[in-house]
Amino acid sequence: MKDRVSCAAGFMAALCLIIILLITSVEAVCYWLPGYFAHEYDKHAVLEDVHMEREDLLRVTDHMMGYLRGDKEQLQITASIEGIETTFFNQREIDHMKDVKDLFVGALKLRRICLILCAAAVCLIWKLGRMWRLPKILCAGVGIVLGIAVAMAVVISTDFTKWFTVFHHIFFDNDLWILNPATDRLINIVPEPFFIDTALNIAVIFALSLGVLLAGCLLSWRRIHRRQADDAGRRIA
Repeated sequence: MKDRVSCAAGFMAALCLIIILLITSVEAVCYWLPGYFAHEYDKHAVLEDVHMEREDLLRVTDHMMGYLRGDKEQLQITASIEGIETTFFNQREIDHMKDVKDLFVGALKLRRICLILCAAAVCLIWKLGRMWRLPKILCAGVGIVLGIAVAMAVVISTDFTKWFTVFHHIFFDNDLWILNPATDRLINIVPEPFFIDTALNIAVIFALSLGVLLAGCLLSWRRIHRRQADDAGRRIA
């Protein structure tokens, strides 16, 4: 019975850790990489499309990203466009970004829940005296997810536009995400190539974090197995 409970708790811990790493990978790319947006804006000639100075666009971007994680109450901000001070976002963009904010803030809440569940699962395994099982269970869970992630990355890379559209249909119940470059500035500052780069960076960071976790689990598993073999040898002797 203890073995079954510890296995279930171990897989719960593995699932929670994977969700935590995925959400953190998204946050890392969007918020932690120095100069990420400036680099992308230069790469895709965004300044030419929105007719803004670099510093002003980065100020708008900082405000927008602060809004998405709940640090700003309102999305709207004024900016100098073609030398004229005006509001940056229109109502359709504001309504869509509210949906994006709800999604992102919800993901951050999910991460906190997963942290609590993961800690509770590990504590349960420790209380059952089965901590030696945890590295093996984590290895299995991470290995499976890593394989699925690689397969999904291959599939998505064949037609990013198609799967990007599928993503929006899954997470949004309206068509506000369909923007017009002629009237909506948001689509001009974050065009599809920007999302391709961002998805690739998230995938790389997520894969690396899974790889580090998997390596740590394998190392712990090997040490535990060696210790158990040494203990068995001493009992026989």
